[in-house]
Amino acid sequence: MSGGKSIKGKDIAIFTRQLSTMLKSGVPLLQAFDIVARGSPNPRLTRMLNDIRGDVETGTSLSAAFRKHPLYFDALYCNLVEAGEAGGILETLLDRLAIYQEKTMAIKNKIKSALIYPVAVMVVAFVVLSVIMIFVIPAFEDVFKSFGADLPAPTLFVIALSKFFTSYWY
Repeated sequence: MSGGKSIKGKDIAIFTRQLSTMLKSGVPLLQAFDIVARGSPNPRLTRMLNDIRGDVETGTSLSAAFRKHPLYFDALYCNLVEAGEAGGILETLLDRLAIYQEKTMAIKNKIKSALIYPVAVMVVAFVVLSVIMIFVIPAFEDVFKSFGADLPAPTLFVIALSKFFTSYWY
């Protein structure tokens, strides 16, 4: 599927919510697919929804049509849709799927935002440490040599580490 941005989990969650709402309000399935496809800003999602609609229109079950797109509809999704079709409660199961997908996306977003701060702190710490090791410690090394005294082991270790950084910093 070329052209347009890729289909994300958020797009599938929104589609599931819209389809559930339309089916609950009594809109026929094929018409609901048309409405959602026309309202989608993502051309790839529109093409996929039109493919699924075409499959359903030719007699394929909705779950089987979803199974033709495993990148976007996992086994849980397809199995729940199949159970909803068999039990006549497709709207209810689509609603539950939408809630599940929305909660999953919210948790993923919280995890991503929680990881941003520690990563930023580590990057800044690495940059500061690199600047100290490459520029500051070599300047102090000359000052230490001018003293003419024996340096303690930790200081010698830091100077050696600084020499390593200046030699292999790239």
